[in-house]
Amino acid sequence: QVQLVESGGGLVQAGGSLRLSCAASGRTFMYYNMGWFRQAPGKEREFVAGISPSGGTTIADSVKGRFTISRDNAKHTVSLQMNSLKPEDTAVYYCNARVISSWKFETGYWGQGTQVTVSS
Repeated sequence: QVQLVESGGGLVQAGGSLRLSCAASGRTFMYYNMGWFRQAPGKEREFVAGISPSGGTTIADSVKGRFTISRDNAKHTVSLQMNSLKPEDTAVYYCNARVISSWKFETGYWGQGTQVTVSS
């Protein structure tokens, strides 16, 4: 069992930056693929960024070049640095931990979500 707690959401103007963090419980954090998903109002949850246990990253095209994902296995944390934010980035952002390496479907453990609102 893995428990995930997100932090760092908030309100920011377009063009600004935010850094989301996710703290994970459990001794096996280093073996999980960690990722971020988001869900905007009226839309399905979508993949944003993922990072493998060895540090390999996968970034959605919609945020490539603006968002960066990183992890600290010693601290059991994963972070999402979001730059050049746009109003369309407004969503609830969820941290995810999974055993499989594919990000194409929903599985694994989820945090409670943190709201990110980007004003124009």
